Amino acid sequence: MSISPDILRGHTDAIILAQLAEGDTYGYAINKAVQQRTGGALGFKEATLYTAFKRLEQNGLITAYWGEDGPGARRRYYAVTEAGRAQLTADIQEWNETRAVLDALLTYKEEQ
Repeated sequence: MSISPDILRGHTDAIILAQLAEGDTYGYAINKAVQQRTGGALGFKEATLYTAFKRLEQNGLITAYWGEDGPGARRRYYAVTEAGRAQLTADIQEWNETRAVLDALLTYKEEQ
């Protein structure tokens, strides 16, 4: 199954916020979780993911901090803010309304 990027455009931020609502994490882990939850149908390019992180942070929807994972490279972790949680709630409501409209428009009965 392949999902058109046009369908997902505009929902990247909501997908990231939903992942962060489950707990603080870092970019690679978010992308891996998205791929697992969608059976590999969706994954983000690194540039898309980190551009979204920057935008979300500038808008006060997430915060970033350096994790202390032990030896090796430090990871930049992200956490959702209260404003981010409110935005996620609004995004979910908007998605549900959009889905209802599309279901009404794209449902048809085959002629017998």
